Amino acid sequence: MKTFPVISSTLSQKELGEFISEKYKLKDNFECKIFRTGVNHTYFMFNKNIKYVIRVYCHKWRTKVEIEQELELLNLLKNHNLSVSFPIADENGNFIQEINAPEGLRYVVLFTFAEGEKMRFMTSETCFAIGSIMAKIHNITATKKIKRINYNSDVLLNKAYNYLNKFFPDNLNEMLYLKQISPNIAKSFAESNLSENQIGIVHLDIWYDNLSVDKENQITIFDFDNCGNGALILDVAYFCKQLFFIESDKKEYEIKVENFLNGYKSERNLSEKEIKLIPEAGASIFVFYLGVQAQRFDWSNIFLTENYLKMFVGRIKNWLDYYEEKNNYG
Repeated sequence: MKTFPVISSTLSQKELGEFISEKYKLKDNFECKIFRTGVNHTYFMFNKNIKYVIRVYCHKWRTKVEIEQELELLNLLKNHNLSVSFPIADENGNFIQEINAPEGLRYVVLFTFAEGEKMRFMTSETCFAIGSIMAKIHNITATKKIKRINYNSDVLLNKAYNYLNKFFPDNLNEMLYLKQISPNIAKSFAESNLSENQIGIVHLDIWYDNLSVDKENQITIFDFDNCGNGALILDVAYFCKQLFFIESDKKEYEIKVENFLNGYKSERNLSEKEIKLIPEAGASIFVFYLGVQAQRFDWSNIFLTENYLKMFVGRIKNWLDYYEEKNNYG
């Protein structure tokens, strides 16, 4: 009987562990366990002394060139002594492995494990430290460009809307709202006239789920899968927006976001026009991630309901309304 084709598969942790052990000559009783599936699949490879992370890229999600660019960026940051999870080469010096999965070719990379814990409710000191390391990263990535996606208004807003439009009609209130805010956000970016030094390589997903905090408030950033080119304020705005929804007490939010921004400004200048862009920049990334969920329907279909869209777009609206009221009344 012919094997039925698949669009997505989950690799066996046992066989993947054996594959990695052979490629990297890991001999000390390593065990491989799946951590989670998602845009990519993540496994842990560990023994009693050390732990690694295996990322299995989904079929056709990233090209090999895009992955190479991501890994070059990580090695650049590592060589500047910044605390990031970085790729490990096999005995032949290769950072990227290839696996012929049922759906087709999938790429595999072994990374260092980010020591510490994920801290959803962060202290002001931790927020300051995150701002500081983000600025240090931007000091290196400013003015640089990689062969990956360019995060402009068309990608963040228009293309994201078109992906969503395959699942939701134009006349839905939430879709009408996205259509309404998008040209205003695009206009704000166009009129901001950011300098060359305010544009570079961005992570685009720095929040508590993609960083580890150790006991000394040392921050390690990981998961650069969405890195690309764009305004550096996008990273700043995204963290602020995530913090906004973590902290239900907005007085607490204001304290922590101020510490985050002060941490950033301790290492890098943040202009008034960049700060002014934070509300709309944060909103644009959330619109973009709605588009990613629509684009990756194979894993995110449980999210793509009208109720989910109402919740997510409601968050975007609450965020923009908060800053509009703040700007109007101080």
